[in-house]
Amino acid sequence: MDLFEFLTDTTIGKCVFTMLVSMVPIIELRGGLPFGVALGLPYYLAFPAAVIGNLIPAPFIIVYIRRVFELMRRYMPRLNGLVDRLEEKAHLKSQAVQKYQYLGLWIFVAIPLPGTGAWTGSLVAAVLGMRLSRAFPAVIMGVLTAGCIMLALTHVGINLFAGAV
Repeated sequence: MDLFEFLTDTTIGKCVFTMLVSMVPIIELRGGLPFGVALGLPYYLAFPAAVIGNLIPAPFIIVYIRRVFELMRRYMPRLNGLVDRLEEKAHLKSQAVQKYQYLGLWIFVAIPLPGTGAWTGSLVAAVLGMRLSRAFPAVIMGVLTAGCIMLALTHVGINLFAGAV
């Protein structure tokens, strides 16, 4: 059995594949959860796989992204434009979070729209200097809330398509 067969033909592989898709920026849980269900995972397995996959990068982003940006600026000056754009995006998004702090971070991460989610929320938390011990629970709550929203939307979408066929 090759890797692709493992990831698409076994339940454990489908869970791992769903976690990996959910770890990708922009796609995150919003794409990972429907992806897992489309692979054939039952909701009760697709949901935790997508949530865990989406949460894995968050603490590393909160703690290390500012140092990573510093190192990129110092040793890879060609990437300064990318770093500038990411920092600018985080500062723009942070205005929505700053007023309500951790509650704002939770709501920001919970909204399953492009430009929100665990990656951007964690970047915002890092830019605002939020401590991991307070920011990560807000990100977890946001991801769980987004997961519930996406679970409902995935269920409704599947039922709409199933009824149309």
